[in-house]
Amino acid sequence: MRDVYSAVADSTRRKLLRLLAEAEELPLHELTEHFQMGRTAVSKHLAILKDADLVRDRKVGRETRYRLNAEPLKEIEDWVSFYTKFWNERAELLRQLLQEDQNEN
Repeated sequence: MRDVYSAVADSTRRKLLRLLAEAEELPLHELTEHFQMGRTAVSKHLAILKDADLVRDRKVGRETRYRLNAEPLKEIEDWVSFYTKFWNERAELLRQLLQEDQNEN
């Protein structure tokens, strides 16, 4: 299983995730329309997302359809939330220091 952070590090894969988030399910040919690359290249990106469990696929006849599995993104959300809190606390401390400095002058 691939690292979720590595999987979303690429802008093409982030765009694929966004496209899948906006639709319930999409076939490869519809996803490929959004990129200036061939189906094989898009398939490789989808395989990386699938290895990270961010994308699930199913066969419908000869067509493979893809859908988002957002659950692994929770790990990234938790990591970002920690630093959001960290920087918000620092910004609040700076605001208080500036207010105190302003009140002294």
